[in-house]
Amino acid sequence: MRLSTVGLIVALGLSLVVALGPVRAQSEMRVPRIGWLSSGRPLSDEQRQQSPGVRLFLQGLSELGWFEGQNLVIEWRYAEASDERLTALAAELVQLRVDVLVAGDSRAIPVAQHATSMIPIVMTVSGDPVAQGYVTSLARPSGNITGLANMTTQLVGKRLELLTEAVPGVSRVAVLGPPGHPDWSELTVAAQALGIQLHPLPVTSPDEFEPALAAALREHANALIVLPDPITNYYTRQIVNLVTQSRLPAMYALKGYVTVGGLMAYGPSIPALYWRAASYVDRILKGAKPADLPVEQPTQFELVINLKTAKALGITMPPHLLVFADEVIQ
Repeated sequence: MRLSTVGLIVALGLSLVVALGPVRAQSEMRVPRIGWLSSGRPLSDEQRQQSPGVRLFLQGLSELGWFEGQNLVIEWRYAEASDERLTALAAELVQLRVDVLVAGDSRAIPVAQHATSMIPIVMTVSGDPVAQGYVTSLARPSGNITGLANMTTQLVGKRLELLTEAVPGVSRVAVLGPPGHPDWSELTVAAQALGIQLHPLPVTSPDEFEPALAAALREHANALIVLPDPITNYYTRQIVNLVTQSRLPAMYALKGYVTVGGLMAYGPSIPALYWRAASYVDRILKGAKPADLPVEQPTQFELVINLKTAKALGITMPPHLLVFADEVIQ
């Protein structure tokens, strides 16, 4: 009886070890961790679901089987337009040894690249990454960085053309953006072809927006182009309010300006780029190397027009532009 009892106990013990083995192994599996680096404002969980880009990034991850808080940890870091803080946050994410570092905007890309040459970096939005030195080529990025390029430098001429169609007679266009912006060379070529005189309004901080627009009026500019850049995109509403006060018809690169009262915008669908960025994170977490993942260019573009703003400025939008527009805000 004693031997039978001991045998039973041993058998039960072995069964318990076998049964608990997979559970223990599963609990000890390391959950992948990605770092999100942005120069923008912090977003709550609710605000992330309302932000088109971030929401679609998370949606893209979920469609690929990744769920924050379940099988994925996301370290969210926001620098609130501070270059010094952005650098510190990049270093912090590197110290955390995240598996992938996601640059949430173009301003974060060079900071992330400077912070690490080992951790894979995924760009959500970028200008021309080859011209800016992030990658050696779009097809073979090399190094530890890949992702999406919105290639806005190839669209700025089209924006100027659309602006002149919307506002016939435009001859002097002010251009608001940081000095040395990559769009300048193509914009200059387009302006010469259209017979437009450009007036640069270089800005490096939000304090310079109001004086810059005052200078545009002194120069008798009769229209405005706002270049896409973190220094301008971060202050969308402030810029639109100042432009509204100046009564200058303006062209932007992002839909967000038009939804808060800007006249018109033409450019890549930025939320679509964030959605595609999730596929890069997925492939890297599954073992792919950034150097082997070609940088993608946008395939979706959108023209958005605010008719209410046009009416306030006394502009009658040409019918062909309204037909061409992807969205018309009444």
